[in-house]
Amino acid sequence: MPETPPITKPRRRDLTLLGLAVLLAIGLVVVLVVRQGGSDPEASSSPASAMSAPSAAEASATAPIGPLGDLARRQADDPMALGSPTAPVVLIEFADFRCPFCAQFGRDTKPVLIDRYVNKGVLRIEWRDMPIFGPESMSAARAARAAAAQGRFWEFVTAVYDKAPARGRATLTTEALRGFAATAGVPDLARFDVDAASVDFDDAINADLQEAQSLGIPSTPAFSLNGEPVLGAQPTDVFTAMIDNLAAGGPANS
Repeated sequence: MPETPPITKPRRRDLTLLGLAVLLAIGLVVVLVVRQGGSDPEASSSPASAMSAPSAAEASATAPIGPLGDLARRQADDPMALGSPTAPVVLIEFADFRCPFCAQFGRDTKPVLIDRYVNKGVLRIEWRDMPIFGPESMSAARAARAAAAQGRFWEFVTAVYDKAPARGRATLTTEALRGFAATAGVPDLARFDVDAASVDFDDAINADLQEAQSLGIPSTPAFSLNGEPVLGAQPTDVFTAMIDNLAAGGPANS
């Protein structure tokens, strides 16, 4: 019976490399399966999620996502959002009502973006609370959500920012916030007073704040345009250029 030839060093090395290649291939397959199966745990267990997911996915299909990831919530009934849930570009705004630069963006840039993009279905703006300038910031965030509960959130934002000082922090007392609610046309001010004084909105406000902190956002205003970070109240043309690029299917900064 012929003897089996001994395994030489070159053959041993080749077998070792082959084994490593097989293990690497198996590992890659496992990673891909885990990513596909675990990217959205609700999608496989909830028929409603499976039906609603394509609209959000289709909305951002033509626009790349930046390093912050897809932060958009795209809730159709969100009173703190402007624009279509299926808009291809989503601007996330992290803001504090006492921040003068947030007010500057609200007065100078946001109206341009609404007219040029939101009203045409290209852009969606979603608000995130980032109350970092003390108790009055938190009180203002509660008051804004009290206004949102009556469908007057953005009117309240405009009322506050229209009266914001050019420098320094706005003084937002309980009386001032109620005045802004009246200016914004909140229909039931008695209900507003109760809602604004409660802590019912605190979990949602703190969730926004924690999201900002997890992203490493240092100050307000801060923005995400399809996951591309923008810090500070940049000139309007910075935002329009990025939105134009994303809407055309290219990178935000080209």
